[in-house]
Amino acid sequence: MTKILIIGAYGKTAQLVTERLLSETNNELKLFLRNSSRLDKYRFNDRVELIDGDVTDMSLLKESMKDVDIVYSNVGGVDLAEQSKVIIQAMKDSNLSRLIFISSLGTYHEVPGKFGEWNEKMIAAYLPGFRESAKLIEDSGLVYTMIRPSWMSDKDEIDYETTQKGEPLKGTEVSRRSIADLVIKIIESPADYENQSIGINKPNTDGDMPEWYR
Repeated sequence: MTKILIIGAYGKTAQLVTERLLSETNNELKLFLRNSSRLDKYRFNDRVELIDGDVTDMSLLKESMKDVDIVYSNVGGVDLAEQSKVIIQAMKDSNLSRLIFISSLGTYHEVPGKFGEWNEKMIAAYLPGFRESAKLIEDSGLVYTMIRPSWMSDKDEIDYETTQKGEPLKGTEVSRRSIADLVIKIIESPADYENQSIGINKPNTDGDMPEWYR
């Protein structure tokens, strides 16, 4: 049985991962988020522990990492690099190594053409945090998998392809269910994608921007 700490557990993708882990595995989950009452539906699930807190609270984060096998981070924001520093240090202090981290397209300037230009403008405030976080994680000594999704949709589909660091990202969008599927696969087989940064997109969605954004 694996115990997983999900940081930023109220995020849409994190909730999809939670639902699938509870329905498809016997894993135990620690769900870390602000205002944990938002996930009260799990309050009496004996496989779930709800933890109300801020990711920058080092003491609480380290306490939350006790008996954990895998950390899955779904946090974001303009202060992502500062959050990442705390996660990395807490994992080191807790002798944990396996990290799954949701990053972003554009982290390595890997998005080509007009879509890349559009993306740089649309998420300009957030990209410095993603880029610094990626460097911090790559230099951390942790066993990481970073996932760099294209623009996320709520489409009820699992349809995706992946690219590696150094390769251009292909499509403009990907469903959150597809991202969750990749996270589940890594949790089920943690030796896969070790120390890799993976782009994920829906095939055949190239363009200047996501179709649904127009």
